[in-house]
Amino acid sequence: MAISPRSDATFSSQKSTPSESPRTKKFPLTEEEIFYMNCRAAYLTVFKSSLENIISKDQLYLALQHAGRNPSQKTINKYWTPQTAKLNFDDFCIILRKEKPTSKAELLKSFKQLDVNDDGCILHTDLYKFLTKRGEKMTREEVNAIINLTDVNADGKFDYIKFCKLYMTTNEQCLKTTLEKLEVDSKMRRHQFGNHIEGSPERDPSPVPKPSPKIIRKTDQETFSNKGDTRSSLLSATRKFKTSVSFTITMGANGNQNSKLTEPNLIKDWQYMQSKGCFFLEEDGEIISHQYRMQITQRSMVYLTIKPLNLSQVEGKPSPWLSVDTALYILKENESQANLQLVCFTELRNREVFGWTGELGPGIYWLIPSTTGCRLRKKIKPVTDEAQLVYRDETGKLFLTKEFKSTLSDIFEVIDLDGNGLLSLEEYNFFELRTSGEKCDEDAWAVCRENFDTKRNELTRQGFMDLNLMEANDREGDPCDLWVTLHSMGYNKALELTEACPFVIDIYAEKCKPKIKAVHMEACSGQLEKAICKSVLSNGDAKVMDGYENIIVHTYSCDTWITSVIENKSDEKVIIHINNELSKNCVNNRGLNIFAVEVGPKSTMVCQHVMPLNERQEWIYYCIYSLIS
Repeated sequence: MAISPRSDATFSSQKSTPSESPRTKKFPLTEEEIFYMNCRAAYLTVFKSSLENIISKDQLYLALQHAGRNPSQKTINKYWTPQTAKLNFDDFCIILRKEKPTSKAELLKSFKQLDVNDDGCILHTDLYKFLTKRGEKMTREEVNAIINLTDVNADGKFDYIKFCKLYMTTNEQCLKTTLEKLEVDSKMRRHQFGNHIEGSPERDPSPVPKPSPKIIRKTDQETFSNKGDTRSSLLSATRKFKTSVSFTITMGANGNQNSKLTEPNLIKDWQYMQSKGCFFLEEDGEIISHQYRMQITQRSMVYLTIKPLNLSQVEGKPSPWLSVDTALYILKENESQANLQLVCFTELRNREVFGWTGELGPGIYWLIPSTTGCRLRKKIKPVTDEAQLVYRDETGKLFLTKEFKSTLSDIFEVIDLDGNGLLSLEEYNFFELRTSGEKCDEDAWAVCRENFDTKRNELTRQGFMDLNLMEANDREGDPCDLWVTLHSMGYNKALELTEACPFVIDIYAEKCKPKIKAVHMEACSGQLEKAICKSVLSNGDAKVMDGYENIIVHTYSCDTWITSVIENKSDEKVIIHINNELSKNCVNNRGLNIFAVEVGPKSTMVCQHVMPLNERQEWIYYCIYSLIS
C-alpha cells in the first residue's frame, strides 16, 4: 500500500506467495519421496543447507537423532572412521536407508532378557551390572543418570515398559518437529536440495545417491549389510538421557480472581501518556511488535500498564484476542542503547490488564512488550468463505464494502499509536514497513497530503479509506494487493484478526510528564530474550542437573504463566529433552508436549512458556528436563 512509485515492485517481490506445485496437486508422494523428505527434514535441522557437509561425529550423531535414530558409538564409528573427513547429504541418505529405526519390540525384547520376575521392571542392581560389565560399557555416572530418571524409576526398579514408550514417543516427536520445521523453511530452501527437487512435474524416480569419495570403501560391505544389533540399540536408548530434573507446580483456577494490581491513590492527579502497538505473528511463528523509548525527567512514582486493545464495536462482544497475555519489560538506558539494565516487568494483573507500580529515577527507559505465544499462534482451521473487499455500482464505479471499511477503521485504530485520530508520517511508516517493507519518504508524503484528506499534516481516517480505494482502482478492482495488506496485519480471508494482538500502554507519573515514542518494530527476541532470562534467573526457582552442576533449569511462575530458562555454564553446547506429557490443562508456546532444545556454551535461553488452557480450572505443570548425551 506504499504511495511511492516503487510499491508495485515491492508487493510482487516481497509479498507474493508461491503457488502450490502442479506436481503435488496431481500425485501423492511415493514412499521413496517421503523417505527423502524425512532425510532433508533431519539434515536441515542441523545445517542451513543440504549442500553443507557433516564434518564431525557430533554432527552426524545429532542429524541421525533428528531422523529418529539413536545410534550407538559402535554405529557412529562404522561411518566415521579415522580416515573420514566429511560426509555429504547423499551419504547421510545411504546411512539412514541402512540404519533402520529401533522398533519397540526390539527394545522390549532386549530388556525382557533381564526381567527375572517378568513384571516389566529390572532391579537397579541388575541394570547396573549389565550396562557396566557387558558389551559397550557405560560409566557409573551414565548409569546413575538413567536410574535417576524420575518417571521410569521407583522403589529400586527400572520400569522398562514406560521407558520404551518414552523412547518411541521422543523419536516420533523429534521426526514430527523436523518435518514441521522443513515445511516452514521450504520456501527459502527448496533450491538448496540438490538433486532432490520437490515440485518436479514429471514422475521420474528419485536418483540413487552417490557416496562421497571420503567414505572408506572397504567398510561399505560390512556397513550396509549390517542391520544393527539389539544390544547397540538398547545401549543407545539408555544413553540418550544422561540425567534429568523435574518440576511440579499446581496452580489454582484464576479466571474469576483479580491479582494484586491496584491503581495508586490519587492517580487522577498524576500526569498521563498513552501509546498503542501490536503483536504480529510471522509465518515461522516468530512474534514481532513495536518497541518504545520512555523519558522520565525527574524521580517519580510511576504506574505502567499494558493490555490488549478492544476494537469491538458491538457491546458485550469482546475481541477474541483479549485472552492473549501481554507484558511489558522496562529497561534503563545507561550511556548507550546497547547498555540496557533490566528494571522490572509488569507481573501484576487485574483481569486482562498487566501492570507495575514503583519509583523511577530520571533518564531514558526502553519499554519492550512481550507475549508468551501460548495463545497468539497459527490457526489450523482453514477459512472457506472469502470476504468481499470491493464492489461496483450500476455505473461501474468502484466502492469499498461495508465489511472492509469496518476492518480498515480497526486497522486505523491500531496504527494510530498516539490515539489522536490522525496518522503522522512516523505512524504511517510503521504500517508501511509491516505491509510492504518500505518507508514513505517526505516527497511521497507531500503527494499524499495533496490528494487525500489531512489535518495538521496528518492523514485522517477518511483519507486512509480513500488511499485504499485508490489502490483498488489502480488495480482495476483486483483485491490481491489489499489482501496482502490484510494478511500482513493479521487478518484472515473472513476479515477476522487471528494472527495479531493490538495492545495499549498507559503511563502515569506522579511528579512529571512522561514521554513515550515508538522507535522500532522488531522480533520479540534479542533484548527481550535477555530481559526474560535475567528476570527468571533473578526470581525463579533453580534446579541443577544431577552430576552436571553447570546445567541449571530455572522456573518462574505467576498466576498467569510459567516460564522456564535453561542456563548452560559449561564450555560445550548441550541438548535438553523436555517432556510435558504429564501436565494437565496446560498449553505451551511451542505447541509440542515433547521437544528438544540446544543451548550454546556459556549461555541462557528461554526454553518454554506455559499457560492454562482453561483459566477457570486448576492446572498442573509437570515437566521433566533431561540431558541428552
